[in-house]
Amino acid sequence: MRLLLSFSTLIDAMNEKIGVICNWLVLLACVVSAGNAMVRYAYDQSSNAWLEVQWYMFAVIVMFGAAYTLRKNEHVRVDILYMTLSRRGQLWIDILGTLVFLIPTCAILAWLSWPFFMQSYNVFEHSSNAGGLLRWPIKLVLPVGFALVALQGISELIKRVAFLNDYAVDSLEAHYERPTQ
Repeated sequence: MRLLLSFSTLIDAMNEKIGVICNWLVLLACVVSAGNAMVRYAYDQSSNAWLEVQWYMFAVIVMFGAAYTLRKNEHVRVDILYMTLSRRGQLWIDILGTLVFLIPTCAILAWLSWPFFMQSYNVFEHSSNAGGLLRWPIKLVLPVGFALVALQGISELIKRVAFLNDYAVDSLEAHYERPTQ
């Protein structure tokens, strides 16, 4: 179990670093958006590349930030039963949900999005907009993003199983606080 917990720590550290990058990308996307709007209105100049860069950053923020959000246990929950369970009961729900829904869904979506990326890569796809960017690099974000969420799901699974087997787990974010209404 200690080896698995070490693997979990490695996944957590990787997704933590990716999450920090995503946080900075939010700021950068705002700066690019504001700069693009300023140039467009002040100088009557515009570029499709700047618009596409914003979209690309947003895609990276969403797809790569999802694993970071899972690591922090900050995904939205709409589960009335979950709130009423003990901590052990919540951990069991997390384990079952991860095994039955999260990992299989992410694996299928990563698998199915890989040909979508490869087709774009093989033809060196570009945007059809004048001055647009390459499309294949952003299409790689789909399978990689789903793989990162699946890996984080495996990490969360390892931590929850270890906790239930009385191992000390430092980075277990298993608590759930009902949002203030």
